[in-house]
Amino acid sequence: MMKLIFFVLFLIPLLMNWWMLVVSLIFLSFYMFLYPVTSYFSSISFGYGMDLISYCLIFLSVWIGVLMLLASSKVSFNFLYEKEFMLIILILLLFLILTFSTFNLFMFYLYFESTMIPTLFLIFGWGYQPERFLSGLYLLFYTLFASFPLLVGIFYIFNNCFTLYYFLVSLDMGIYLYFSLVMAFLVKMPMIFVHFWLPKAHVEAPVSGSMILAGVLLKLGGYGLYRVLFFMNNFFCNYVWIVLSLFGTFIVGLLCLVQVDIKSMIAYSSVSHMGLVISGIMTCSCYGLLGSLILMVGHGLCSSGLFALANMAYERSHSRMLLINKGLMTFMPTMSMFWFLFTINNMASPPSLNLVGEILLINSILGWSSLTSLFLAFSSFLSCCYSIYLYAITQHGSLYSGLNCESNGSLREYILLVMHWLPLNFLFLKIDIFTFLI
Repeated sequence: MMKLIFFVLFLIPLLMNWWMLVVSLIFLSFYMFLYPVTSYFSSISFGYGMDLISYCLIFLSVWIGVLMLLASSKVSFNFLYEKEFMLIILILLLFLILTFSTFNLFMFYLYFESTMIPTLFLIFGWGYQPERFLSGLYLLFYTLFASFPLLVGIFYIFNNCFTLYYFLVSLDMGIYLYFSLVMAFLVKMPMIFVHFWLPKAHVEAPVSGSMILAGVLLKLGGYGLYRVLFFMNNFFCNYVWIVLSLFGTFIVGLLCLVQVDIKSMIAYSSVSHMGLVISGIMTCSCYGLLGSLILMVGHGLCSSGLFALANMAYERSHSRMLLINKGLMTFMPTMSMFWFLFTINNMASPPSLNLVGEILLINSILGWSSLTSLFLAFSSFLSCCYSIYLYAITQHGSLYSGLNCESNGSLREYILLVMHWLPLNFLFLKIDIFTFLI
């Protein structure tokens, strides 16, 4: 495990060359294929190691890191502090690897909070609008407000168990400790009613910030829930989170249909998908935990791809409004296929990972209670509605008169989109990797 961490650290001298860093991260992601994937912790060194959940999320982090650099090449072309930009992405990647690989609850908390600092720098430094400062504050204070009880809960666990290793903690769980351990992760996911920071952060963030937020940072909450539910012996209010999240997927699905901003719509669709993931984890069933992991990986790739597409439209029209980004099929005809592929993957079409994840999650939630069927039916239907709406309104209609010439995208943009799409649809063929979790 330390080899992986030091590899990322030794990439810092490569900050002189943008493409050398991209190639090195691609090499790292292919090197990770050699790691043995098991449901127990392996590659253990100095309190760091990986099981299946850690492996999937570390791999996703490295892959999204490569794609962030590919999507943000305008930073390099225009000399917009590209060395600082690469350094921030490397630091963020290092914190994410450390978060997903540590065994210690306090170290997990430390790295979990540390990932916010590079994200804030990305939003403040390379964001688009003057409102980015306010959106950064939303992100900071929502997360910190919910995380302080988690820190107190970790100190309480150490005081009673004299250890903070996940698999050595054993204590009677009170309602206050339960809330303190769970709330920070529910805000990070985010759950409905504490999700207001997410659309603001997405809208103001640069494309790289949106991709890492949607691709990996939302999954920190799911990963944290996996770890703390591992040693909990009382699940006081799990039913509350399931009911709230299912209600949230329905309400947020309706909200997606009234959005006028492309990035805002994709951000709200993330909240809807994460509601399903929370429900699956809270059922604490094999299908629920497995489906949540698969959907987190699938959503990370699909949502990141949609944000990359939205940025490509923004770079040409200089607007994120749906009213202006109409008729893109005549303006960027070859991109229309990728818009179609990612929007149908967003509504869980075969053979995407999203479909497998949603089938397993719907099974687990219906197994928990058949009364949830109405909410699941409506949320699936609305997911289909807003995905079709996004595709139809951006690709069809009359072209905005400010766009006078044809634009068929560059090779870099096609490579970026294919690198999102291939793992999202071809990991379906190797789905038995994930079944080690059962």
